[in-house]
Amino acid sequence: MRAGSKSAASIPSPPTRRLIGPARDPCHTGRMHARSAVVDLYGDHLRQHGWWAPVAGVVALARDCDVQPAAARTAVSRLVREGWLVAEARAGVRGYAATPLAQERLVGAHARIYATGPRGWDGTWHVVIVEHGGERRRRDQVSASMGYLGYGRLAPGAWVSPRASEELSGVLARHGARWTAVRGPLDVGAASPAALAARVWDLEALASAYRDFLAALPGPSQVRALTSADAYPERARVVHAWRKFLFSDPDLPAEVLPDGWVGVEARARFLEVAGALRPAAELHVARTLRAGDSAA
Repeated sequence: MRAGSKSAASIPSPPTRRLIGPARDPCHTGRMHARSAVVDLYGDHLRQHGWWAPVAGVVALARDCDVQPAAARTAVSRLVREGWLVAEARAGVRGYAATPLAQERLVGAHARIYATGPRGWDGTWHVVIVEHGGERRRRDQVSASMGYLGYGRLAPGAWVSPRASEELSGVLARHGARWTAVRGPLDVGAASPAALAARVWDLEALASAYRDFLAALPGPSQVRALTSADAYPERARVVHAWRKFLFSDPDLPAEVLPDGWVGVEARARFLEVAGALRPAAELHVARTLRAGDSAA
């Protein structure tokens, strides 16, 4: 998360059977984008289907999330150009498969989304100095990537995290950025590690976003009453809203977080609701993919 930035759960506009939407969303952030609907489908459901889906299945499942067919097809085409998807026919059925690079990224994101709590910490910090040239677009890309990897801006060009990211080298290489890193205790003068974290990351804004997320989240008993056709888009919205925290929550250790950190409750509630929705949502995905095979 970049210091000073804010994040909030994006929860789309609901029909009758939706339990999460603008009526309960203080942020009023609108519908899910087509790209997000497709990426979330592959990351959350298609791993167990060989990372592949028929074209008709992708379009139908995106439509369940209020994405029009033309927009879904455009999103798929862009993901192909960007190296996330590749056209592939299976048993004579046209479809798209996630590329090896996309699979790697989606598996990593999935592990972070469903992590049950913060990882341990040895008390050291990973400091990264990044040289990315003067082009503003590249600077913005590097900043977004560093935030996603859990680094906060310590100073211009300097980033810090309680843990070294295994993805750091590959991500910065893709941006064409040179970098140097050191790991060890960080002398912050009279400030405590918690005070450093509060200075580098906007924890108040993050806590506010978590409270908004909790206020909009349905209860497990509500979602268990949904049909499979309703459970899939409901789960897609809940997971999509939670996934946004990957870009804003640096996954700080408990030692540097405020007492009673609201992110702990938010994670527990998310896992409970997402877990309650999973069986019915997966049933709907499987049925839709079979129908897509038949329609192709």
